[in-house]
Amino acid sequence: MTDRMSAEEVEDGLVAAADAILAADEIALACHVNPDGDALGSMLALHHVLRAAGMRSIASFSEPFTVAPHYRELAGLELLVPPDQFPREPRVMVTFDCGSLARLGDLEPVAKAAGELVVIDHHVSNQRYGTINVIDPAAAASGVLVRRLIDLMRLPLTRDAAVCLYAALVCDTGRFQYESTTPEVFELAKELASFDLPIATLCRTLFEEHRFAYLQLMADVLAHAVLIPEKRFVWAKVSVADLERHDVTFEEVEGLIDIVRRTREAEVACVLKEAPDGTWRVSLRSLGDVDVRLIAEQQGGGGHRFAAGFTSDEPDGVVVGKILAALP
Repeated sequence: MTDRMSAEEVEDGLVAAADAILAADEIALACHVNPDGDALGSMLALHHVLRAAGMRSIASFSEPFTVAPHYRELAGLELLVPPDQFPREPRVMVTFDCGSLARLGDLEPVAKAAGELVVIDHHVSNQRYGTINVIDPAAAASGVLVRRLIDLMRLPLTRDAAVCLYAALVCDTGRFQYESTTPEVFELAKELASFDLPIATLCRTLFEEHRFAYLQLMADVLAHAVLIPEKRFVWAKVSVADLERHDVTFEEVEGLIDIVRRTREAEVACVLKEAPDGTWRVSLRSLGDVDVRLIAEQQGGGGHRFAAGFTSDEPDGVVVGKILAALP
């Protein structure tokens, strides 16, 4: 689905979401499988605010129930529960940064059984699978919508929630470098920073700190990266064998795409990461002339014009071939 919700529809959705949450005895919160900074930060922020207000809230995401080490400074990770402890038929469930039911993984059946399903997301490709949908592609991050929701509920923002929202914002704006960085983004960052956030520590762990083993793996991967000048396309892959040889986890290589996308000669960058189940998790980045969301959607994925992804069980050469065929 590519038609956008109007500003009025987004606001109506936020009001309906606020009413549903405030009326619930317990709120079940979930984000997408293999969560990134925006997904985790958005979910944890609302979790903190609800708990601080004395409301019952439970938060989780699908197996593999593992958080990448660079998110360790997000407040409240210890409050997350494994998916098998998540309520099976929640009265009210909220999903964050999750474009489709399938992206919920183990929690997809739970979402289908929920009495009220609130979907908070900023991906234009979101399938609007909720009973209440708050989808705003104009928002720089799902965390921006969560901040608006908290304000509508008239609940106080806590420092822990501010830490999580700042992580969501800084991750999805590429440290305030992407075109989504608007004056409103800086206004929100200013508000969050007023909570005396550990900004330097948070940003180092999020973006600039890796184990030496990861750096060695990255060197190997980049040594075998492929540049196709006539397509202005660069791609690299990380196999399970690569991960095992360097003793690096799948979660640790999430940010590798941000290195590959620095290639000056490329308009589109791609990283294929082989998951333990043998499928390829494909990350795409664009400078803007090519809408990589459309490419991802052709393969059952989604995202934004500048950043998108999908999963494939086909051989890596076939996957790259399909991407090349879709490029101008």
